[in-house]
Amino acid sequence: EVQLVESGGDLVQAGGSLRLSCAASGFTFDDYAIGWFRQAPGKEREGVACISASDGNRNYADSVKGRFTISSDSRKNTVYLQMNNLKPEDRGVYYCAAAKYGLGLPAWDEFDYWGQGTQVTVSS
Repeated sequence: EVQLVESGGDLVQAGGSLRLSCAASGFTFDDYAIGWFRQAPGKEREGVACISASDGNRNYADSVKGRFTISSDSRKNTVYLQMNNLKPEDRGVYYCAAAKYGLGLPAWDEFDYWGQGTQVTVSS
């Protein structure tokens, strides 16, 4: 059974940093791409960043480029999202998701498995 467990969400002031973690289990880590998504109140869920566990390719939403960094540790089956220079508009529930994929990266709507989410709140 595929399981994704997020952690690291917190309340932080604007300009601050957080690191989210996504612990994955129940599948062969290197066969999947892992993505981070977020959903703010009243808004649709949006893709933030994703990484291919097999070849390390990364993709970021324009709104987070230069501030967020996604990385993976295949020894720990864990994907991280380092978020720097946080802004109030970065607030929301952050979800980790997985998609079975070969080389390259899936589209944002191709992720099949989801975690329960972790709350990020950014105060101004």
